[in-house]
Amino acid sequence: MDNREEVREFLISRRAKITPDQAGLPAGTRRRVPGLRRSEVAALADMSVEYYSKLERGNIAGVSPSVLEALARALRLDDAERAHLVNLAQAADGSDALTRPRRRRTKDKWTPHRSLQWTLDAITAGPAFVRNGRMDILAANPLFRAFYTDLYATPGNQENLARFTFLDPAARRFYPDWDSFADITVAIVRTEAGRNPHDKDLHDLVGELSTRNDAFRTRWGAHNVRHHSTGTKHFHHTAVGDLSLAFEGLDMAAAPGLTLTIYTAEPGSPSEEGLRLLATWAATQEANPETEDSSTS
Repeated sequence: MDNREEVREFLISRRAKITPDQAGLPAGTRRRVPGLRRSEVAALADMSVEYYSKLERGNIAGVSPSVLEALARALRLDDAERAHLVNLAQAADGSDALTRPRRRRTKDKWTPHRSLQWTLDAITAGPAFVRNGRMDILAANPLFRAFYTDLYATPGNQENLARFTFLDPAARRFYPDWDSFADITVAIVRTEAGRNPHDKDLHDLVGELSTRNDAFRTRWGAHNVRHHSTGTKHFHHTAVGDLSLAFEGLDMAAAPGLTLTIYTAEPGSPSEEGLRLLATWAATQEANPETEDSSTS
């Protein structure tokens, strides 16, 4: 796979984010770039300008781990960005196919083991689900389905959180801080693109969202990546109102590339009461499906 353009854009975008002051360098005058110059990155990485320029042109195949580490230090990459750089290098020299576990391409080809579904169903105090790096929902507990009722209400979402975020108008109500969710979603998909560059379904998803949504296309061009494993998010559900939920994302050792995520509320908080109400609401909807149809139409 020729990923030179991807490498070039990633390195340029990281270089542009660092100011001379952050790097401990004099700003000088007549600076025409928003961040560091190539010569400054080369000096920080202890390599020639010519060699760094070659790397920034995307010629990263065969680069040693020590060079990648030097680049990571010079560009002040975080853990997710370091891993992304390594993934790009592996894709460039073709070693990714040899060093990584085989990854599942489509959600239709993966069925959760019944014990996994039992585990999800046993989680009754908060929404729980399994997703892949493309943001496909592969398995979920009943409370997650009630929580993300808008996701399941629109067949065009295809049970995919990225499509929901950027193509479904309901997302801007469900996510009060939509911009933050949009940033996170694109960063997760971009991370997956570096980790699994030959995934046709992923390329199709990116192409669809880039064509149909300017906000996605702009964020995709920023080349931001991230590890998304813990934090707090805010939601607004039509049935129970505002919810502030903590989450933990766990990599699944038995299924490389998949993540189990659980949302919980602080004990005694209004959000905990909101989740209890949501569970009651979900049971009501299940008992009266015609009510659910009318509420989502």
